[in-house]
Amino acid sequence: MTFTQYRAQWSYNPLREVLAGMVGTFALIPEVIAFSYIAGVSPATALYASFVISVAISVTGGRPGMISGAAGSVALVTAALVHAHGVQYMLAATLLAGAMQILFGLCGLHVLMRFVSREVRSGFVNALAILIFSAQIPQMLHVTWHTYALIALGLAIIYLLPRISTTIPSPLICIVALTAISLTFPMPIHVVADLGALPTGLPGLTLPHLPLTFETLAIVMPYALAMASVGMLESLMTSSVVDDMTDTHGAPRMEATGLGIANMMVGLFGGIAGCGMIGQTVGNLRYGGRGRLSTLTAGVFLLILMVALHRYVGQVPMAALVAIMIMVSISTFSWPSFRELIRHPRLSSLTMLATVVVVVATHNLAAGVAVGVLLSGVFFAWRVTGMLKVEKHTSGSADLYLVRGQVFFASADLFYDAIDFQTASKVVAIALNEAHFWDVTSVETLEKIIGKLRDRDIEVSVEGLNITQHGVLRLSSEPLLAL
Repeated sequence: MTFTQYRAQWSYNPLREVLAGMVGTFALIPEVIAFSYIAGVSPATALYASFVISVAISVTGGRPGMISGAAGSVALVTAALVHAHGVQYMLAATLLAGAMQILFGLCGLHVLMRFVSREVRSGFVNALAILIFSAQIPQMLHVTWHTYALIALGLAIIYLLPRISTTIPSPLICIVALTAISLTFPMPIHVVADLGALPTGLPGLTLPHLPLTFETLAIVMPYALAMASVGMLESLMTSSVVDDMTDTHGAPRMEATGLGIANMMVGLFGGIAGCGMIGQTVGNLRYGGRGRLSTLTAGVFLLILMVALHRYVGQVPMAALVAIMIMVSISTFSWPSFRELIRHPRLSSLTMLATVVVVVATHNLAAGVAVGVLLSGVFFAWRVTGMLKVEKHTSGSADLYLVRGQVFFASADLFYDAIDFQTASKVVAIALNEAHFWDVTSVETLEKIIGKLRDRDIEVSVEGLNITQHGVLRLSSEPLLAL
């Protein structure tokens, strides 16, 4: 990325960027506070962390327009560490996870995203949309009719106001309008202050108060590795969604290192590690956030709200935030995927559905993506295996085997089973002109076939044994290469 490109990412439509970032801030608040309870830390800790992450990654990240914060699967990993060993170990794990993410970026591990198929990405997005919506359900249970009325009014403002004017994002107007109504006409509803105590000061620099011993490292290392892996995966998946929605290309390697820098800064300010947040990012994109300024605004405005205006923020009805998050979940869900379930191959659809089911059942995005990637690989190998064809032609006392397709660990047995070792022929020719050998398993299978035929005093010849085409054959033994 050149300096000119980087500068342009800061100067893109400043007013729209600031307003979109403010929408992202209000979308951050309920989810960050909710995940703080999951992780076992105070809301202030998670909110401070989100401020630090947003500000840091707006400068160091590689995907403009993406909102990051202290939420997501990272909180689920952190919870086990906090509950077992305490907050100080969490701070050490956050610092170490950030260092690992920087290392991941420098080593180019972002390329592993290439193995995440489109159906897995669709499942990832749909699962997140479902989780975002389901997270709003507790706010709609055991409440009075006033809450439902405010939610309905909020959704009406969010969806209908843009038909009149798009100067100010409708979610901001929704928050102001519903807050004004609830203050003017007091009613029994939940407000943001009911979620927990909001911070009233600035975050301070801190370091973990732990002994620097191998025992501490042994406790922290597994959690740090999990936090680093899950955080990078979720951020890169979110980044790919932004790429699709904006028809632009981010810098995954820079995003990985930028996330690591952000998380190290979070650890130094006593926060919890974070990653990209797809729901908030979709909200930011929906209202025009495309550059780095929207990401910076989301963090800075969050701090302003929490510190300078926390009394007023505490009076914002939860119904307003629920309405925003319902809009985000609807925008996040890939509605064309319903049509694709019928049009796409069944195995692809099964992969997408499996990803959704695992993520929703476990609330673990990494687990769902891992299952999806595994199924994609298995199904791909299955399809390629079916493309292997071995034809036998007999002429007099000679057999000719024509091998077409890809020979690898999943199809090698099919190749082996196609050979008749009880043949009465004295000569066997194996034509590999239209075949490709990919791994050691396929090479060993070929060697095994030749060895068994020769043990029966059958003359064997191999045609089309092109070392350029079958480079892996260089790993085989001298007798085969001598053919």
